[in-house]
Amino acid sequence: MTGSPRPAAPDRPAGPGPRADAAARPDPSDRRARAVERALGGRRAAEAGTAQAPPDPPRGWRIGERALGWSTVAAVGLAAALVSGHAWVLALAAVPLTLLALSLPSGPRPRRIETEVTVDVRRCFEGEPVVARIAVAHDGVVGRLDPGVTLGPGVRLDALAVGRGRIELRLVAERWGRWTLGTVDVDVYDGGGVARRTVRVGLGEVEVFPLPVAAGLTPVPVRLPARWGEHTAPVRGEGVEVVGVHPYVRGERQRRINWSATTRRGSVQLHQFAAERAADTVVVLDALGDLRDPVTGSSTLDETFRVAAGLVRAYLRSHDRVGVVAVGGTVRWLRPGGGDGYFYRIVESVLDVRTDLGRRGAGPLRLPPPALPEGALVYVVTPLADQHILDTLHQIRSGAHPMVVVEVPSGDPPVEPGDARAALALRLWRADRQAIRFALTERGIALVAHRPGRTLDLALAPLLRTRLPGGSR
Repeated sequence: MTGSPRPAAPDRPAGPGPRADAAARPDPSDRRARAVERALGGRRAAEAGTAQAPPDPPRGWRIGERALGWSTVAAVGLAAALVSGHAWVLALAAVPLTLLALSLPSGPRPRRIETEVTVDVRRCFEGEPVVARIAVAHDGVVGRLDPGVTLGPGVRLDALAVGRGRIELRLVAERWGRWTLGTVDVDVYDGGGVARRTVRVGLGEVEVFPLPVAAGLTPVPVRLPARWGEHTAPVRGEGVEVVGVHPYVRGERQRRINWSATTRRGSVQLHQFAAERAADTVVVLDALGDLRDPVTGSSTLDETFRVAAGLVRAYLRSHDRVGVVAVGGTVRWLRPGGGDGYFYRIVESVLDVRTDLGRRGAGPLRLPPPALPEGALVYVVTPLADQHILDTLHQIRSGAHPMVVVEVPSGDPPVEPGDARAALALRLWRADRQAIRFALTERGIALVAHRPGRTLDLALAPLLRTRLPGGSR
């Protein structure tokens, strides 16, 4: 991410990547392959929407894999000797019994096993690494540690390192949201590897912020609230932009004298400045559904949040007050505010909208009045794929708010070649969307189209030609 804000210093990722103690990792390839396979299985189930907590591990000590194999071979040899009646067949059982005897631990098995989890960051952006460390403390004699990882949704395992008494996982948060990192079932073997005991460790949750779309332009409405800011207002005030001259009045500052105008008019003329005001901006997110582009596979909900994050960051940098409203199964909102840390507060207030999908009632959703201050500029980021969002646009317009609709592409429905009915349905679907766009523009609502992978300034640039007017009540 280029130029995007990052969480506060205590939550920044740690420095170097994971390191492993090679001396304490017997059979690393087999163990790592098993752990990665378990992690990938959990990830596939999570992406399919069927992620569930793994079953509880067995309690207490139980026989290990090697000891079980040797015992099985010895039992087969003894049974073969009894059935055949040949004493030399007992030699088949002698070798595994000898190996089993040599593997008996030299010290007592641990009675107490304690684990401690340390995660370097609990707040990060999409695609950033998250390093989790598990420290295993115990009494008695312990051999090796064999972790089995079950990942939470939206998380990918990149590296796994096992050392003496510690396990380090390098995870990557792939999608924005509030995710559970997952669980780790640690198989603790005794000194000889004959018996094992499983300890479950939960990694906790992580808050993943969306990557803001690159945006720097901040269009403003015609009327701005009477509050100091960086936007030039069409009224006289204490700003830095010269909008004209006026005759000198006793008591005004003489350093503002415009000498060229004074010379031409024969009387003292002073610079006249425009007032500088701040804007109130509210970003409305369409979380009524999540569509996948059949061509690119991109999610409309993910792209909606990235566009909203770019708008919030741009207006906060202009020292404006920014609020957010998420319209989905329920209405989540945060009243407009400002400041360097308000970006994270805004994003945190709507991170749980994925849980609202599919919970929408039959009636229209009403926006709370405190979420839309009078005269606030409202951005609605939507794919225009749900009819309920049109009711929301009508509510906003009835409050005389200047409004901009940012359309996020959802892609055309797939059509099989040669299917005439599907082709006709696609034409009707496109005509319906074009009619919605035409109706919005006819009502004086600014409509811009955003393309993923491009800066948002390309879509907002035409809005800088004039200030955005408000509607009528």
